[in-house]
Amino acid sequence: MSDEFEKNDRGDLFSKSVRAGKRTYFFDVKSTRGNDYYLTITESKKRFSDDGKFTYEKHKIFLYKEDFEKFMEGLNEAVEHIKDNAPEISSGNASSDVDFDDLGN
Repeated sequence: MSDEFEKNDRGDLFSKSVRAGKRTYFFDVKSTRGNDYYLTITESKKRFSDDGKFTYEKHKIFLYKEDFEKFMEGLNEAVEHIKDNAPEISSGNASSDVDFDDLGN
């Protein structure tokens, strides 16, 4: 992108992807029709069906700039709580093996 504020083909002003284990996170800055910026955060996971084919399961959060500060405060507080209180993980259990879908069961 020649200009940071130039829209790409999907209307994104800025896009950053982060691979993290079995998931990929996409951070996309977009603009409304009124030229107000907002952020979408998308989690994408590859899922395999019984027939061996795969699809991507996606979850998306829309975050508007008036909520950035409170969102970051909450995220930072939650991350610090985990850092301070989570039990140590032995080398045999990688944190990327955690399946949050199973936590509700």
